[in-house]
Amino acid sequence: MNKKGFTLIELLVVVLIIGILAAMAMPQYFKAVERSRMTEADQLLSSIAQAQQRKYLQINKYTQDYGTLDVAPKGASGATFYTKGSTGNGFAVTMSGTTYSAGKATATRMGPGNLQYKYTLSRYYASDKTTCDGTGDANGSSLCADFCGIDTASASVKCCNDGSTSECAAPSATM
Repeated sequence: MNKKGFTLIELLVVVLIIGILAAMAMPQYFKAVERSRMTEADQLLSSIAQAQQRKYLQINKYTQDYGTLDVAPKGASGATFYTKGSTGNGFAVTMSGTTYSAGKATATRMGPGNLQYKYTLSRYYASDKTTCDGTGDANGSSLCADFCGIDTASASVKCCNDGSTSECAAPSATM
């Protein structure tokens, strides 16, 4: 008698192995997706900083209204812009400070429900460095450590993308 096919046990073992592999891969996938969001926010902060530098050259101070910048996200006005709407899965990007040493933009990760990664990126307009603050969230701290190129992550990671384990320094000289 010639029996062809797989037994139920063999099929269950294959499904179990696939499930284990998927369970191991999913956290890395979610981390990669969050890293791409983080890169998008960093590029947005860079664009805002460049626009603010041009505005500073025009009026000798920074603005706190997206509508007055030469390059602004579509529909943005006021000091805060939401990349995916005020209830979406994106960032709240806020501009603050009008002086050379205090002007900066901050992108805070926000979303509906409980976020897996909680962190804040901030950048002074007169600097080319970005601070990542994952304080209080283990996943956010781990992501910030990756962003800054730091080997070890703790629950209180606040680092600069130049590799230092502290907040990026504010510019001190005036233009």
